Amino acid sequence: MDAVTRWSFRGDLDRDPDRSAYRRSVVEIGLRVAVVSAALVVGIIGLVVAYVLWQLTPEQVHERPGPTDVHISLDTLDLSIAVVGVGGLAIVFAGVAAWWIARRAVRPLADAARMQRTFVADASHELRTPLTVLHARVQRLRMMTPSEDPRDAVVTELSADTRVLIDIVNDLLEAAAGVVEPDSTTALATALLDVERDMTLLAAERQVHLEVAGADADVAVSATQLHRCLVALVDNAIAHARPDGLVVVTADVGRTAVTIRVADDGPGITGIAPSRVFDRFAHGAPGVPTRAGTRTGYGIGLALVRDVAVRTGGDLGVERTGDAGTVFALRLPISSPRPERRTTEADR
Repeated sequence: MDAVTRWSFRGDLDRDPDRSAYRRSVVEIGLRVAVVSAALVVGIIGLVVAYVLWQLTPEQVHERPGPTDVHISLDTLDLSIAVVGVGGLAIVFAGVAAWWIARRAVRPLADAARMQRTFVADASHELRTPLTVLHARVQRLRMMTPSEDPRDAVVTELSADTRVLIDIVNDLLEAAAGVVEPDSTTALATALLDVERDMTLLAAERQVHLEVAGADADVAVSATQLHRCLVALVDNAIAHARPDGLVVVTADVGRTAVTIRVADDGPGITGIAPSRVFDRFAHGAPGVPTRAGTRTGYGIGLALVRDVAVRTGGDLGVERTGDAGTVFALRLPISSPRPERRTTEADR
């Protein structure tokens, strides 16, 4: 299927990712319909052959026709060639018709995906300059703030936050352009510390306790992408945790992948099937109301996290949900798989 898709781009230098996905869908639908049509044609040919063989039995050959019967003689070889030829043409016609219908049916989806990618690219591009100016002004404020000033720590954190915003916008631009950063590696322990530092303030505003456990692993994801995923998951958990509740972030490091679990003690996913929370603009019941107000999302954060995870070879899913809370499991590949540990006599 991939070879057929690449062949469809012959002589075309503009191999846009959206067009590639569009053509792959068309080829896949066409091939599936052709296979189903081929199965039906082969079944019909089998019935015809079985009928012909039945007619060639001695009982049928020497049977005398009745006065009202019409006796027709057919050459077995000619009949077989005709049946196979008609069946082959039917399969080809069904495949071409399916390809043409699928092309027309999938085109609106391709146009919508292209419009979405264009919007993300345009919005990210327009945000780059204001964020760069903001970061420059914060840097200037940082230089004007003496180190002994108690506000220096806040200014330093503000400068780091603006830098993170710029990196996120650049990452969105690269994703919209289909650019994949090669050999990206990020220390998970550092990312978890940054998320704990950034999200503790938001958790305190919503009367939620945040606990983040460290982990020693290097994941094959860029620092910006990992930060985006962790912030979105923790932010979602804080929004749905009970007042004075608890949000726990843990990491289980395996040989080839690490599983990051974000658990809250909220009422669970309600108002929508757990499998649909990763669809864009689909969301369940609003967050748990607190003194800071009720948090209502737009159903985009979890979809973006899953896109990043799948694009880097991982996945995101709902591990558990119910009255006791919800657990999201983010699986990301490790940059250098750990060798299996051999058991020695000392271990025994």
